[in-house]
Amino acid sequence: MSPSTRTSASSVSSASWLSPVPLLFVFLWSTGFIVAKLGLPYAPPLTFLILRCLGVLAVLLPIVFLVRAPWPRGRIVHVAVAGLLLQAGYLGGVWAAIKLGMPAGLTALIVGMQPILTAAAAPLIGERVRPRQWLGFVLGLSGVALVVQAKLHLAGLSAAGIGLCVFALLCITAGTMYQRRWCPGFDLRTGTVIQFGATVAVLLPLAVVLEGLDLRFSTVTWNPEFVLAWLWSVFALSIGAIFLLFTLIRRSRATEVTSLLYLTPPTTAVMAWLLFGESFSALALAGMAVAVLGVAFVVKHSQEKETP
Repeated sequence: MSPSTRTSASSVSSASWLSPVPLLFVFLWSTGFIVAKLGLPYAPPLTFLILRCLGVLAVLLPIVFLVRAPWPRGRIVHVAVAGLLLQAGYLGGVWAAIKLGMPAGLTALIVGMQPILTAAAAPLIGERVRPRQWLGFVLGLSGVALVVQAKLHLAGLSAAGIGLCVFALLCITAGTMYQRRWCPGFDLRTGTVIQFGATVAVLLPLAVVLEGLDLRFSTVTWNPEFVLAWLWSVFALSIGAIFLLFTLIRRSRATEVTSLLYLTPPTTAVMAWLLFGESFSALALAGMAVAVLGVAFVVKHSQEKETP
């Protein structure tokens, strides 16, 4: 790659990270725990995820056929596998763990190890991580720990809950890297249809066996609070946040994308304070600053790698 090409690539990368896309992604992604808090008391986790996927399919399928959106020829299986890891594996694991009583703070901390796990596996997809970026990952994880430390407690702690959190961590890490390696670019409309369709196909029999799901969705309490959580999960999370995540995976390195997840617990803490009156300490505020600093280290030094 010539110096001029590298400079151009660096400019594009820098522009993408200075755009509102990463910030909007962090905001939308952070509402996931809020949706779980609102919706899971009224529906089993797998059933809730199936309803979420069906809502997305109901919105996108007519659009796909109306505009004749292109399908990812030769990569449909890869897109489906990435979707199963990111949707069924990650979300199913996190929501099931919370339903079992796992503290949200501990869940966020376990899943918050994803950037470090991704960095460790980055050479598998041809990405290198500088020592200063490792410092950024450690700072980010330390910041997350400071933010959630007040919420860490033993109530609800179980081997099953911890296992589900670790399973979710492995799934989102593998899913991000798999999609970055095998299918980074595809039409977001058809790709999302494939991924959510595959997720329904896998989760449906599990929900029937484990949660007693039936055609009437009788295990769901259809009150305004649940409907609001469901609609937000369909439009803001499954369409908005997922579209932004796919855009970031396509344009940026896996380590850059996953480092943004360090900002999720601090953002969620602020949302919980605004919506539910949950307090956070001065130590949590310091943790937010440390997490932001960690992300800045990762992104800044990742961009420096492309400069001549």
